[in-house]
Amino acid sequence: MPDWLQDTMEDSLIKLIFFDYDGVLTTDKTGSLTTNRYLSKATGLEFSRVKNALSRYNNDLILGKTTYSRIWGNVCEELGCEINISLLKEAFESTPINGPMFSLAQQLKSNYAIGIITDNKKDRFDHLKITQKLDKLFSPIVVSAEIGMSKQGTGIFLHALDRASAVSEECIFIDNNRDNLIAATMVGFRTIFYDDEKNDIEALVLSLRNMGVILDKR
Repeated sequence: MPDWLQDTMEDSLIKLIFFDYDGVLTTDKTGSLTTNRYLSKATGLEFSRVKNALSRYNNDLILGKTTYSRIWGNVCEELGCEINISLLKEAFESTPINGPMFSLAQQLKSNYAIGIITDNKKDRFDHLKITQKLDKLFSPIVVSAEIGMSKQGTGIFLHALDRASAVSEECIFIDNNRDNLIAATMVGFRTIFYDDEKNDIEALVLSLRNMGVILDKR
């Protein structure tokens, strides 16, 4: 088979590229880090105290078993002070977007569907969808808290495929946590580990091209 024909076949295979959110589309490794840091600075409470007060609820928040609004009274009680829940929205809005990554996603959208698969809290991501206008660039957006499944299992990836009317062999998933790639690989996604500490967009572009993704020269 001629090389050009093989390349064309590979190019046509990929139809949809899914991004993780925190640590890929943002420059903070996790959403908890963003939220805890902001609340600590806004209240003057030690970061470790805020982190400890919220961490016990993290798994239930991610799986949609509870929401920030439901647990807020308990969090304030543990911290020993009343914190206006409106600070949470400010904390969500402090999320530092990874501008070059958003630019890459916009560029990819010329030839591919672009989605998000994220382990995230419902309150937070509902707010971010609006403030960052995520729906204008990404579809589908699959949030763990909305479906009760995290990236530790295959269910969330199967759900994403169903939402996108796609098959796994047509999809790439990018995440900054290697553990989150395991279930995606089991389902049949092509996967890319993105090192958020290096934040090397050009290396990611090279990995995408090696998988047959068409990208104009940047």
